[in-house]
Parts: sequence; C-alpha cells; structure tokens
Amino acid sequence: MIFKLESVNLVYDIGKEAQTYALKDINLSLDGNRFIGIMGPSGSGKSSLLYTMAGFKIPTSGKVCYGEIDYDEISSSKRAEIRRKDFGFIFQRHFLIDYMTVMENILVPINDDGREVKIKAMSILNKLELLNLADKKPYQLSGGQRQKVAIARALIGDPKVIFADEPTAALDHNSAIEVMRFLENYKRDKMIVVVTHDPCILQNANHIINMLDGTIASIDKDRGGI
Repeated sequence: MIFKLESVNLVYDIGKEAQTYALKDINLSLDGNRFIGIMGPSGSGKSSLLYTMAGFKIPTSGKVCYGEIDYDEISSSKRAEIRRKDFGFIFQRHFLIDYMTVMENILVPINDDGREVKIKAMSILNKLELLNLADKKPYQLSGGQRQKVAIARALIGDPKVIFADEPTAALDHNSAIEVMRFLENYKRDKMIVVVTHDPCILQNANHIINMLDGTIASIDKDRGGI
C-alpha cells in the first residue's frame, strides 16, 4: 500500500462545546500508480483528506501511513523531507514567485540550477508547449500557462505522488481539460491525487472518493480511465 489510513479523525476546537470534524472515522487504502479523484461539496473534508495523506495535517486520532512509515512516529522535519523528496504539489493558486522567470520558478523545489536539471525542465516545458516562455515572468503568462508552470514545478523532482488541490478551479473549461490531460499522462508511473468539485476533470480517474460531512460516503473503484 502507498497510503493507509485507519480510523482517522481530524477534529477542530477540541475541548470546546461545539467540535468540528474535518475528517471522521476515515479508513482508506490506496496503492499503485493511478489517478485518484476526491470529490465533495465545500466543507466535506476533501482537502483535509489530501493534506492528511501528505502529512501536512496530523490526525487527532487514528493512523496515517505512507508505505511503511507511520507519520505519527516521525518528526515534523522527517515528514517535510518526505514531502520534498517523494511528493509534488499543485494548488488552486499557482504560487509562482513574481520576480523569477518560468525556468527559475520550476527549479525552486530542488534548489538546483545545473545543466542537467535545466535540460529536464526544458523537456517538461516542451511537453507543456511552454518552452518559448522559459525566460518570461509569471505576470506575462495567461492563467492556464501559469498553472502549467506550477505543474512543471511539481514534476521537476520526479515525485512518486502528485497531490493537486483544485488545480483547475481558476481556469476556463478548455484550459482545465488540457491541464488534466497532461497530468493524466503521468499516472502510469506515479500516483496522482486530485481534489475537485468538478466531475468533468475526473472522467479518466481510476478511483473517485466521494466525501460528505468529513466522511467517505462512497468510492467509485476500478473505473478504468485511459
């Protein structure tokens, strides 16, 4: 298993009269290189589930394991090291650094600007049809182009898992489909976990986890995808 969650609860306002369960009694096992969608209305716990899997949030109770590693048994610095080495992240906002070029933004996570990594970055940009924009600044790009750069940044470290939280929410429909089509190409050698409220971008997902009120309402499994 890549991820295993056992009886996971994530509770806010502990000790107060009105406690809020962001996650409630989550039991989940995910393995293999595949495209996983997490869907649900606003406040359903879908982003909390993603951040818990990534080790950003530690549950109030229960166990979260990445491979053989129990997050609760390692330090926060070790969790950060795992995220840096094994995970790539794409968010609703691109979080590009305004004063850096496209190329410089892509290389930020690995803190390396050597010739080999630049060649790798250029290859990714070429696949994204952005190679001619490598020296541009984020403000010179369209919304779709900025999000593609964020994807390139997530891929540059060759992560084992890509976490994407509403990666297409700020894009028009055509740009959203284009971005997802590119991401889906990587599910053959990575796990891709995408949080969204838009079922259109999960048409090719292998599994879809449906969240409701902090619980897993259902899981659509073995959907095939592309």
